Amino acid sequence: MTEELIHPDYDPEFDFRDLPKVSLHDHLDGGLRPQTIIELAAEIGHKLPETEAEALGDWFRESADSGSLPRYLETFEHTIAVMQTREGLIRVAREFVEDLAEDGVIYGEVRYAPEQHRRKGLSLDDVVDAVQEGLDQACEQLNSEGHPMQVGQVLSAMRQSDQGVEIAKLALRHRGHGVVGFDIAGPEDGFPPSNLKEAFDLLAENLFPTTIHAGEAAGLASIKDAILVGRAQRLGHGVRVAEDIEIEFGAIDENGEELSDDTGLVSLGPVANWVRERGIPLEVCPSSNLQTGATAKFGEGIRNHPIDLLVQTGFNVTISPDNRLMSGTSLSDEFELLVEAFDYDLEDLLDLTLNAAEAAFVPLEMRELLVEYINDYYDSLLEDDDDEDYEEDEYENVAD
Repeated sequence: MTEELIHPDYDPEFDFRDLPKVSLHDHLDGGLRPQTIIELAAEIGHKLPETEAEALGDWFRESADSGSLPRYLETFEHTIAVMQTREGLIRVAREFVEDLAEDGVIYGEVRYAPEQHRRKGLSLDDVVDAVQEGLDQACEQLNSEGHPMQVGQVLSAMRQSDQGVEIAKLALRHRGHGVVGFDIAGPEDGFPPSNLKEAFDLLAENLFPTTIHAGEAAGLASIKDAILVGRAQRLGHGVRVAEDIEIEFGAIDENGEELSDDTGLVSLGPVANWVRERGIPLEVCPSSNLQTGATAKFGEGIRNHPIDLLVQTGFNVTISPDNRLMSGTSLSDEFELLVEAFDYDLEDLLDLTLNAAEAAFVPLEMRELLVEYINDYYDSLLEDDDDEDYEEDEYENVAD
Protein backbone atom coordinates (compact mmCIF):
# COMPACT_ATOMS: atom_id res chain seq x y z
CA MET A 1 0.00 0.00 0.00
CA THR A 2 1.62 3.24 -1.10
CA GLU A 3 1.05 6.65 0.46
CA GLU A 4 -0.48 8.20 -2.65
CA LEU A 5 -3.13 5.48 -2.96
CA ILE A 6 -4.57 5.94 0.51
CA HIS A 7 -7.89 7.77 0.80
CA PRO A 8 -7.56 10.97 2.88
CA ASP A 9 -9.91 9.50 5.49
CA TYR A 10 -8.32 6.04 5.40
CA ASP A 11 -7.39 4.72 8.85
CA PRO A 12 -4.59 2.14 8.65
CA GLU A 13 -5.87 0.66 11.93
CA PHE A 14 -9.36 0.11 10.50
CA ASP A 15 -10.22 -3.56 10.05
CA PHE A 16 -12.43 -4.15 7.03
CA ARG A 17 -13.38 -7.53 8.46
CA ASP A 18 -15.50 -5.76 11.07
CA LEU A 19 -17.92 -4.48 8.42
CA PRO A 20 -21.05 -6.63 7.93
CA LYS A 21 -21.03 -8.05 4.42
CA VAL A 22 -23.09 -9.97 1.89
CA SER A 23 -21.26 -12.33 -0.47
CA LEU A 24 -23.21 -13.41 -3.55
CA HIS A 25 -20.56 -14.88 -5.86
CA ASP A 26 -18.36 -17.29 -3.92
CA HIS A 27 -17.41 -20.75 -5.24
CA LEU A 28 -17.26 -23.65 -2.79
CA ASP A 29 -14.49 -25.38 -4.72
CA GLY A 30 -12.57 -22.09 -4.89
CA GLY A 31 -12.54 -21.39 -1.17
CA LEU A 32 -10.83 -24.34 0.48
CA ARG A 33 -8.14 -23.97 3.12
CA PRO A 34 -4.77 -25.23 1.81
CA GLN A 35 -4.25 -27.36 4.91
CA THR A 36 -7.62 -29.00 4.39
CA ILE A 37 -6.71 -29.84 0.79
CA ILE A 38 -3.47 -31.44 1.99
CA GLU A 39 -5.21 -33.54 4.63
CA LEU A 40 -8.06 -34.68 2.39
CA ALA A 41 -5.66 -35.41 -0.50
CA ALA A 42 -3.57 -37.62 1.79
CA GLU A 43 -6.67 -39.63 2.72
CA ILE A 44 -7.46 -40.46 -0.92
CA GLY A 45 -3.93 -40.60 -2.32
CA HIS A 46 -4.29 -37.58 -4.56
CA LYS A 47 -0.95 -36.02 -5.54
CA LEU A 48 -0.61 -32.27 -5.04
CA PRO A 49 1.94 -29.87 -6.55
CA GLU A 50 2.97 -28.79 -3.03
CA THR A 51 2.67 -30.49 0.35
CA GLU A 52 3.06 -27.51 2.70
CA ALA A 53 0.05 -25.27 3.27
CA GLU A 54 1.75 -21.95 2.57
CA ALA A 55 3.51 -23.24 -0.54
CA LEU A 56 0.28 -24.81 -1.82
CA GLY A 57 -1.60 -21.55 -1.33
CA ASP A 58 1.10 -19.73 -3.29
CA TRP A 59 0.87 -22.33 -6.08
CA PHE A 60 -2.87 -21.81 -6.47
CA ARG A 61 -2.53 -18.03 -6.64
CA GLU A 62 0.38 -18.08 -9.09
CA SER A 63 -1.27 -20.65 -11.35
CA ALA A 64 -4.53 -18.71 -11.40
CA ASP A 65 -2.81 -15.39 -12.10
CA SER A 66 -2.38 -16.10 -15.79
CA GLY A 67 -4.80 -13.72 -17.48
CA SER A 68 -6.64 -16.71 -18.94
CA LEU A 69 -9.98 -18.08 -17.72
CA PRO A 70 -9.31 -21.63 -19.05
CA ARG A 71 -5.97 -21.75 -17.19
CA TYR A 72 -7.65 -20.30 -14.10
CA LEU A 73 -10.23 -23.09 -14.21
CA GLU A 74 -7.51 -25.78 -14.39
CA THR A 75 -6.56 -25.14 -10.78
CA PHE A 76 -9.91 -26.52 -9.64
CA GLU A 77 -8.91 -30.08 -10.49
CA HIS A 78 -7.10 -30.36 -7.16
CA THR A 79 -9.89 -28.89 -5.05
CA ILE A 80 -12.61 -30.90 -6.75
CA ALA A 81 -10.55 -34.06 -6.33
CA VAL A 82 -10.79 -33.84 -2.54
CA MET A 83 -14.52 -33.08 -2.58
CA GLN A 84 -15.80 -36.50 -3.66
CA THR A 85 -16.93 -37.97 -0.33
CA ARG A 86 -19.72 -37.02 2.04
CA GLU A 87 -17.25 -36.36 4.84
CA GLY A 88 -15.03 -34.23 2.61
CA LEU A 89 -17.96 -32.12 1.39
CA ILE A 90 -19.30 -31.60 4.91
CA ARG A 91 -15.91 -30.42 6.15
CA VAL A 92 -15.27 -28.12 3.20
CA ALA A 93 -18.75 -26.56 3.49
CA ARG A 94 -18.45 -26.08 7.23
CA GLU A 95 -15.04 -24.42 6.99
CA PHE A 96 -16.24 -22.31 4.07
CA VAL A 97 -18.89 -20.71 6.28
CA GLU A 98 -16.50 -20.33 9.21
CA ASP A 99 -14.13 -18.41 6.96
CA LEU A 100 -16.97 -16.21 5.70
CA ALA A 101 -17.88 -15.33 9.27
CA GLU A 102 -14.26 -14.55 10.09
CA ASP A 103 -14.41 -12.04 7.24
CA GLY A 104 -17.55 -10.35 8.58
CA VAL A 105 -20.07 -11.94 6.20
CA ILE A 106 -23.58 -12.26 7.63
CA TYR A 107 -25.27 -13.64 4.52
CA GLY A 108 -23.60 -15.66 1.81
CA GLU A 109 -24.46 -17.73 -1.22
CA VAL A 110 -22.17 -20.61 -2.02
CA ARG A 111 -22.15 -21.92 -5.57
CA TYR A 112 -20.74 -25.15 -6.96
CA ALA A 113 -21.51 -27.78 -9.60
CA PRO A 114 -22.91 -30.96 -7.99
CA GLU A 115 -22.17 -32.94 -11.16
CA GLN A 116 -18.45 -32.55 -10.45
CA HIS A 117 -18.62 -34.42 -7.13
CA ARG A 118 -19.83 -37.87 -8.19
CA ARG A 119 -16.54 -39.68 -8.88
CA LYS A 120 -16.85 -41.92 -5.80
CA GLY A 121 -20.48 -42.84 -6.16
CA LEU A 122 -22.38 -39.98 -4.56
CA SER A 123 -25.69 -39.11 -6.19
CA LEU A 124 -26.54 -35.51 -7.01
CA ASP A 125 -28.91 -35.42 -4.04
CA ASP A 126 -26.21 -36.90 -1.79
CA VAL A 127 -23.88 -34.06 -2.79
CA VAL A 128 -26.42 -31.33 -2.05
CA ASP A 129 -27.38 -32.94 1.27
CA ALA A 130 -23.73 -33.23 2.37
CA VAL A 131 -23.01 -29.60 1.53
CA GLN A 132 -26.15 -28.52 3.36
CA GLU A 133 -25.14 -30.47 6.45
CA GLY A 134 -21.79 -28.67 6.54
CA LEU A 135 -23.46 -25.30 6.04
CA ASP A 136 -26.01 -26.03 8.78
CA GLN A 137 -23.36 -27.14 11.26
CA ALA A 138 -21.42 -23.91 10.82
CA CYS A 139 -24.45 -21.60 10.80
CA GLU A 140 -25.92 -23.16 13.93
CA GLN A 141 -22.63 -22.82 15.78
CA LEU A 142 -22.08 -19.23 14.64
CA ASN A 143 -25.61 -18.12 15.48
CA SER A 144 -25.30 -19.69 18.94
CA GLU A 145 -22.13 -17.63 19.44
CA GLY A 146 -23.91 -14.42 18.49
CA HIS A 147 -22.67 -14.06 14.90
CA PRO A 148 -25.72 -13.79 12.61
CA MET A 149 -25.18 -16.05 9.62
CA GLN A 150 -27.28 -17.52 6.86
CA VAL A 151 -25.97 -19.27 3.74
CA GLY A 152 -27.86 -20.47 0.68
CA GLN A 153 -26.77 -22.87 -2.03
CA VAL A 154 -26.63 -21.86 -5.70
CA LEU A 155 -26.36 -24.95 -7.89
CA SER A 156 -24.31 -24.56 -11.05
CA ALA A 157 -24.69 -26.59 -14.22
CA MET A 158 -21.52 -26.85 -16.28
CA ARG A 159 -21.98 -25.10 -19.61
CA GLN A 160 -20.01 -27.68 -21.58
CA SER A 161 -21.99 -30.68 -20.29
CA ASP A 162 -25.49 -31.91 -21.09
CA GLN A 163 -26.82 -32.04 -17.53
CA GLY A 164 -28.53 -28.66 -17.39
CA VAL A 165 -32.07 -30.04 -17.07
CA GLU A 166 -30.97 -32.58 -14.46
CA ILE A 167 -29.33 -29.87 -12.34
CA ALA A 168 -32.37 -27.62 -12.75
CA LYS A 169 -34.60 -30.42 -11.46
CA LEU A 170 -32.14 -30.99 -8.61
CA ALA A 171 -32.39 -27.32 -7.62
CA LEU A 172 -36.17 -27.50 -7.67
CA ARG A 173 -36.18 -30.67 -5.51
CA HIS A 174 -34.10 -28.91 -2.86
CA ARG A 175 -35.96 -25.63 -3.04
CA GLY A 176 -36.89 -24.62 0.47
CA HIS A 177 -34.20 -26.93 1.86
CA GLY A 178 -31.15 -24.77 1.37
CA VAL A 179 -30.98 -24.26 -2.39
CA VAL A 180 -31.86 -20.69 -3.37
CA GLY A 181 -30.68 -20.30 -6.97
CA PHE A 182 -29.38 -21.77 -10.21
CA ASP A 183 -26.28 -20.84 -12.17
CA ILE A 184 -24.25 -22.00 -15.13
CA ALA A 185 -20.47 -22.05 -14.88
CA GLY A 186 -17.41 -23.20 -16.80
CA PRO A 187 -16.04 -21.95 -20.12
CA GLU A 188 -18.26 -19.06 -21.14
CA ASP A 189 -16.88 -18.35 -24.60
CA GLY A 190 -18.46 -20.77 -27.08
CA PHE A 191 -21.00 -22.15 -24.59
CA PRO A 192 -23.85 -19.60 -24.47
CA PRO A 193 -26.81 -19.83 -22.09
CA SER A 194 -29.02 -20.73 -25.03
CA ASN A 195 -27.35 -24.17 -25.06
CA LEU A 196 -29.23 -24.83 -21.83
CA LYS A 197 -32.54 -23.31 -22.92
CA GLU A 198 -34.61 -26.29 -21.78
CA ALA A 199 -33.22 -25.97 -18.25
CA PHE A 200 -33.92 -22.25 -18.12
CA ASP A 201 -37.43 -22.76 -19.44
CA LEU A 202 -38.11 -25.29 -16.70
CA LEU A 203 -36.82 -22.93 -14.02
CA ALA A 204 -38.84 -20.03 -15.39
CA GLU A 205 -41.99 -22.14 -15.40
CA ASN A 206 -41.37 -22.83 -11.71
CA LEU A 207 -40.44 -19.21 -10.90
CA PHE A 208 -36.97 -20.20 -9.67
CA PRO A 209 -34.22 -17.53 -9.63
CA THR A 210 -31.14 -17.68 -11.81
CA THR A 211 -27.78 -15.95 -11.78
CA ILE A 212 -25.63 -16.56 -14.83
CA HIS A 213 -21.91 -16.19 -15.43
CA ALA A 214 -21.87 -13.71 -18.31
CA GLY A 215 -19.71 -10.83 -19.41
CA GLU A 216 -16.50 -12.38 -18.09
CA ALA A 217 -14.81 -14.48 -20.78
CA ALA A 218 -17.33 -13.41 -23.44
CA GLY A 219 -18.89 -10.06 -24.20
CA LEU A 220 -22.21 -8.41 -24.91
CA ALA A 221 -23.76 -11.30 -26.82
CA SER A 222 -23.28 -13.53 -23.79
CA ILE A 223 -24.90 -10.97 -21.49
CA LYS A 224 -27.84 -10.54 -23.84
CA ASP A 225 -28.31 -14.31 -24.08
CA ALA A 226 -28.21 -14.62 -20.28
CA ILE A 227 -30.98 -12.04 -19.99
CA LEU A 228 -33.19 -13.23 -22.83
CA VAL A 229 -32.81 -17.01 -22.59
CA GLY A 230 -31.66 -17.43 -18.99
CA ARG A 231 -34.00 -14.79 -17.54
CA ALA A 232 -31.07 -13.88 -15.30
CA GLN A 233 -32.02 -11.99 -12.16
CA ARG A 234 -28.30 -11.32 -11.61
CA LEU A 235 -25.19 -11.45 -13.79
CA GLY A 236 -22.13 -13.29 -12.57
CA HIS A 237 -19.32 -10.77 -13.10
CA GLY A 238 -21.07 -8.91 -15.95
CA VAL A 239 -18.19 -6.41 -16.16
CA ARG A 240 -17.95 -6.53 -19.93
CA VAL A 241 -21.26 -4.71 -20.12
CA ALA A 242 -18.91 -1.70 -19.91
CA GLU A 243 -17.96 -2.45 -23.53
CA ASP A 244 -21.39 -1.05 -24.38
CA ILE A 245 -20.61 2.30 -22.75
CA GLU A 246 -19.03 5.15 -24.69
CA ILE A 247 -17.48 8.26 -23.19
CA GLU A 248 -17.01 11.25 -25.46
CA PHE A 249 -14.45 13.73 -24.15
CA GLY A 250 -14.49 17.33 -25.28
CA ALA A 251 -18.23 17.09 -25.83
CA ILE A 252 -20.75 19.90 -25.38
CA ASP A 253 -23.20 19.66 -22.50
CA GLU A 254 -26.92 20.52 -22.63
CA ASN A 255 -26.15 24.19 -21.92
CA GLY A 256 -23.79 24.47 -24.86
CA GLU A 257 -20.69 24.48 -22.64
CA GLU A 258 -17.66 22.39 -23.53
CA LEU A 259 -16.95 19.69 -20.96
CA SER A 260 -13.56 19.71 -19.26
CA ASP A 261 -10.81 17.35 -20.36
CA ASP A 262 -11.46 14.96 -17.46
CA THR A 263 -15.24 14.91 -17.94
CA GLY A 264 -16.97 13.00 -20.71
CA LEU A 265 -20.45 12.59 -22.08
CA VAL A 266 -21.60 9.02 -21.39
CA SER A 267 -23.82 7.11 -23.78
CA LEU A 268 -25.11 3.58 -23.30
CA GLY A 269 -25.73 0.97 -25.95
CA PRO A 270 -28.86 -1.22 -25.87
CA VAL A 271 -27.45 -4.01 -23.70
CA ALA A 272 -25.91 -1.67 -21.13
CA ASN A 273 -29.05 0.44 -21.09
CA TRP A 274 -31.24 -2.61 -20.48
CA VAL A 275 -29.05 -3.84 -17.61
CA ARG A 276 -28.84 -0.44 -15.95
CA GLU A 277 -32.45 0.63 -16.37
CA ARG A 278 -33.74 -2.61 -14.89
CA GLY A 279 -31.23 -2.61 -12.07
CA ILE A 280 -29.93 -6.09 -12.87
CA PRO A 281 -27.27 -6.70 -10.19
CA LEU A 282 -23.71 -7.27 -11.35
CA GLU A 283 -21.70 -9.69 -9.21
CA VAL A 284 -18.33 -8.00 -9.71
CA CYS A 285 -15.21 -9.79 -8.47
CA PRO A 286 -12.36 -7.29 -9.01
CA SER A 287 -9.29 -9.43 -8.22
CA SER A 288 -10.61 -12.42 -10.14
CA ASN A 289 -11.43 -10.21 -13.14
CA LEU A 290 -7.82 -9.05 -13.29
CA GLN A 291 -6.54 -12.63 -13.06
CA THR A 292 -8.74 -14.04 -15.81
CA GLY A 293 -8.34 -11.12 -18.19
CA ALA A 294 -12.04 -10.25 -18.04
CA THR A 295 -11.19 -6.54 -17.96
CA ALA A 296 -8.09 -6.61 -20.17
CA LYS A 297 -9.75 -4.46 -22.84
CA PHE A 298 -9.91 -1.60 -20.37
CA GLY A 299 -6.23 -1.71 -19.41
CA GLU A 300 -4.04 -3.33 -16.79
CA GLY A 301 -4.42 -3.10 -13.03
CA ILE A 302 -7.27 -2.30 -10.69
CA ARG A 303 -7.28 1.41 -11.56
CA ASN A 304 -8.37 0.48 -15.10
CA HIS A 305 -11.07 -1.92 -13.96
CA PRO A 306 -14.44 -0.58 -15.20
CA ILE A 307 -16.09 -1.04 -11.81
CA ASP A 308 -15.88 2.64 -10.96
CA LEU A 309 -17.34 3.57 -14.36
CA LEU A 310 -20.23 1.20 -13.66
CA VAL A 311 -20.77 2.63 -10.19
CA GLN A 312 -20.61 6.23 -11.37
CA THR A 313 -23.03 5.61 -14.25
CA GLY A 314 -25.68 4.06 -12.02
CA PHE A 315 -25.34 0.30 -12.48
CA ASN A 316 -26.39 -2.01 -9.66
CA VAL A 317 -22.92 -3.15 -8.60
CA THR A 318 -22.23 -5.72 -5.90
CA ILE A 319 -18.81 -7.00 -4.80
CA SER A 320 -17.78 -10.62 -4.25
CA PRO A 321 -14.50 -12.57 -3.97
CA ASP A 322 -15.29 -15.33 -6.55
CA ASN A 323 -12.59 -17.83 -5.53
CA ARG A 324 -10.85 -16.89 -2.32
CA LEU A 325 -8.14 -19.53 -2.62
CA MET A 326 -7.20 -18.92 -6.25
CA SER A 327 -7.27 -15.14 -5.93
CA GLY A 328 -5.74 -15.07 -2.46
CA THR A 329 -8.48 -12.68 -1.42
CA SER A 330 -11.56 -12.13 0.71
CA LEU A 331 -14.48 -9.75 0.53
CA SER A 332 -12.66 -7.50 3.01
CA ASP A 333 -9.62 -7.50 0.74
CA GLU A 334 -11.79 -6.53 -2.22
CA PHE A 335 -13.25 -3.62 -0.27
CA GLU A 336 -9.80 -2.42 0.75
CA LEU A 337 -8.65 -2.68 -2.86
CA LEU A 338 -11.49 -0.39 -3.98
CA VAL A 339 -10.77 2.11 -1.21
CA GLU A 340 -7.14 2.32 -2.29
CA ALA A 341 -7.83 2.47 -6.03
CA PHE A 342 -10.90 4.70 -6.20
CA ASP A 343 -10.96 6.61 -2.91
CA TYR A 344 -14.19 4.91 -1.85
CA ASP A 345 -15.34 5.80 1.65
CA LEU A 346 -17.70 4.17 4.15
CA GLU A 347 -20.79 5.43 2.36
CA ASP A 348 -19.59 3.90 -0.90
CA LEU A 349 -18.98 0.55 0.81
CA LEU A 350 -22.41 0.81 2.42
CA ASP A 351 -24.05 1.32 -0.99
CA LEU A 352 -22.25 -1.70 -2.46
CA THR A 353 -23.23 -3.83 0.54
CA LEU A 354 -26.86 -2.77 0.44
CA ASN A 355 -26.96 -3.55 -3.29
CA ALA A 356 -25.86 -7.09 -2.45
CA ALA A 357 -28.32 -7.47 0.42
CA GLU A 358 -31.21 -6.36 -1.77
CA ALA A 359 -30.14 -8.77 -4.54
CA ALA A 360 -29.92 -11.83 -2.28
CA PHE A 361 -32.02 -14.85 -3.20
CA VAL A 362 -34.01 -14.80 0.04
CA PRO A 363 -37.55 -13.66 0.88
CA LEU A 364 -38.26 -9.93 1.12
CA GLU A 365 -38.52 -10.06 4.90
CA MET A 366 -35.01 -11.48 5.18
CA ARG A 367 -33.63 -8.88 2.79
CA GLU A 368 -35.24 -6.16 4.89
CA LEU A 369 -33.62 -7.56 8.04
CA LEU A 370 -30.22 -7.63 6.33
CA VAL A 371 -30.63 -4.04 5.16
CA GLU A 372 -31.67 -2.90 8.64
CA TYR A 373 -28.75 -4.68 10.31
CA ILE A 374 -26.22 -3.27 7.85
CA ASN A 375 -27.63 0.26 8.02
CA ASP A 376 -27.58 0.23 11.82
CA TYR A 377 -23.94 -0.83 11.89
CA TYR A 378 -22.83 1.78 9.36
CA ASP A 379 -24.90 4.48 11.07
CA SER A 380 -22.92 3.89 14.24
CA LEU A 381 -19.63 4.18 12.33
CA LEU A 382 -20.68 7.31 10.46
CA GLU A 383 -21.96 8.91 13.68
CA ASP A 384 -18.60 8.23 15.29
CA ASP A 385 -16.91 9.99 12.35
CA ASP A 386 -19.26 12.96 12.70
CA ASP A 387 -18.53 13.15 16.44
CA GLU A 388 -14.78 13.16 15.75
CA ASP A 389 -15.20 15.93 13.16
CA TYR A 390 -17.26 17.95 15.64
CA GLU A 391 -14.63 17.56 18.36
CA GLU A 392 -11.90 18.69 15.95
CA ASP A 393 -13.94 21.76 14.94
CA GLU A 394 -14.58 22.65 18.59
CA TYR A 395 -10.88 22.30 19.35
CA GLU A 396 -10.00 24.61 16.45
CA ASN A 397 -12.58 27.17 17.65
CA VAL A 398 -11.15 27.13 21.15
CA ALA A 399 -7.61 27.43 19.78
CA ASP A 400 -8.65 30.48 17.76
